[in-house]
Amino acid sequence: MADLVTWAGALVVPGARRILGLTGAPGAGKSTVAEQLVTALGPDVAVLVPMDGFHLANEVLLALGRRDRKGAYDTFDDGGYARLLAALRAQDAGDAVIYAPRFRREIEEPIGSSIPVPSSTPLVVTEGNYLLLDTGAWPAARACVDDVWFLAPDTDVRHERLVRRHEAYGKTPEEAQFWALGSDERNAQLIESTAARADRIVRLP
Repeated sequence: MADLVTWAGALVVPGARRILGLTGAPGAGKSTVAEQLVTALGPDVAVLVPMDGFHLANEVLLALGRRDRKGAYDTFDDGGYARLLAALRAQDAGDAVIYAPRFRREIEEPIGSSIPVPSSTPLVVTEGNYLLLDTGAWPAARACVDDVWFLAPDTDVRHERLVRRHEAYGKTPEEAQFWALGSDERNAQLIESTAARADRIVRLP
């Protein structure tokens, strides 16, 4: 973790805006690493803006017939995410605060205008599965990011994390296994195919 903090700190340029992206398959540890980075750098230096705030609402997914595969690349508002990153990239000193959405796992819904990003914060850390995807608006999002790290833990560790996460948010052990080895794994295969486009691949224990 100390190395990751050092690498992230090297991106910081006082008075300028830089964006660091973390990506990887479901369960890779993106949220944990991103939170630890932001905590280590401090609130005056870094703020976390996750991609998960751009999950489409459940009622929208139901209308589109995609609720049963929530988490797939086309269950996000990729255009909204790209526009937010563009606005954050262009935010100059003295500009108004920009508010980003966040995702609440306990209700499985995004909540708008939840994360304030002051113009004085030099580093935005964003994390999400599809930063390196080459379809839709994902390339426009990637174009706003200075450095993208692909997190690559052991596959068995990643699967165990996913099962525990699903169980923690109310799924039965059987349901947790179904999601972790079904929809999540299909998404993981797509995401892992984008790893070569990353600026840095981080092998995690």
